[in-house]
Amino acid sequence: MPKPDFPRSILAFQEWFVDEQACLDYLFESRWPEGFTCPRCGGRDAYPIATRRLWQCVECRYQVSVTAGTVMHKTRLSLRLWFWAAYLMATGTPGMSARQLQRQLALSRYDTAWTMLHKLRRAMVAPDRGLLSGEVEVDEFEIGGVEKGRSGGRSAIAKASTGIIAVEVRGTGSGRIRIELIDDATAATLSGFIERTVAAGAIVHTDGWQGYAKLASKGYVHRPRSQAKAKRDGDIDPVLPRAHRAISNFKSWLRGTHRGVSAEHLQVYLDEFIFRYNRRRTPMAAFQTLLGLSSHHPPSTRAEIVAEGPAAAKRG
Repeated sequence: MPKPDFPRSILAFQEWFVDEQACLDYLFESRWPEGFTCPRCGGRDAYPIATRRLWQCVECRYQVSVTAGTVMHKTRLSLRLWFWAAYLMATGTPGMSARQLQRQLALSRYDTAWTMLHKLRRAMVAPDRGLLSGEVEVDEFEIGGVEKGRSGGRSAIAKASTGIIAVEVRGTGSGRIRIELIDDATAATLSGFIERTVAAGAIVHTDGWQGYAKLASKGYVHRPRSQAKAKRDGDIDPVLPRAHRAISNFKSWLRGTHRGVSAEHLQVYLDEFIFRYNRRRTPMAAFQTLLGLSSHHPPSTRAEIVAEGPAAAKRG
């Protein structure tokens, strides 16, 4: 079903969502673009209980929340605050810190802004997102400093703050990306990430690390390129340039916008960067996604966000 349109400028946003009722009407149109349908009896007639953000079916009297399944589910905050938070989060090029959001929305508590942003970040990962295809560069990288005591190469067990990135090749530029935190750089870990994120049959470019050696047996066209050999041969073309550029952009973004993040929530910041990078040409359309208007997975509660810890890291 088609979703309702979205505001294309801040002036349009202000005109569309002038009050709480305007937000409720937009949520209704998003949930039932072809008119109300009762999930229990299929009835087509309902009346609003606006004070509770509910619609009640005329036939069976079943009550349905217009915020169910969105990041606003069971919220006590104004819907306008949530709409503004999603808009600022989606359209701000570098992103939004909790301190900035607290100031922009005049929130009395920092904790409220922090929770809102973490709920919005968890709406950024679509459970049915497609696999990368065509040609893809894959590389690992470290987040948070240099590992002491390493003279070169890789250790089998990497730091906890180690990530792996896959970037689609689009001519001289880049397409979509995927990033995950990993515990090590073994063949099983690297292959597992690639199988979760890259379509079979794709051409996968990597460096010469032996952990990638079995990719050909996994149904990929593997094209490794040794960095050491490239230097010896005087090859001035960078190895995996798109992956390295995206990694550099991520580190600059993390330092510039958030200064630093806790290790237990690092993956959701990776998810935010992925979301922004993949929608860098259509930021306005991301507004609906952040609210969870087309989401197929339940929103996170604050208790779940706090309790997640490192378990938040693995994304399918």
